[in-house]
Amino acid sequence: MSNAYFPKYDLASRIEGTKFDTGISYNMPAARLDRIEGAETSNFKSVLNNLVEGLNENVNAPDNLLKDAMQGNKNVDIHDVIVAMSKSEISVNVATQIVGKVINAYDRVMQISV
Repeated sequence: MSNAYFPKYDLASRIEGTKFDTGISYNMPAARLDRIEGAETSNFKSVLNNLVEGLNENVNAPDNLLKDAMQGNKNVDIHDVIVAMSKSEISVNVATQIVGKVINAYDRVMQISV
């Protein structure tokens, strides 16, 4: 076979290390083995509050866009309303699935005998 058709790239020199490397190559320490990274948020309650607020905004967005479209706002099209309704429906479905998973996990924890 002729090497004329295959470009000669030095791919190993192009690979950059990340914080998930094991430390074997590039003489970098492994990030996950020697330290624990702090949480971005302070507690579970604030995370859930932010998720519920985001869900509430997604659910109310189609109504607000529909009102703007009916009032003749040129920046809002009926397609924007339909997209917002689809996003709202997906958000509600995901939230329902999450609630179901949390309830199942709680039931499993409660069944554990100590």
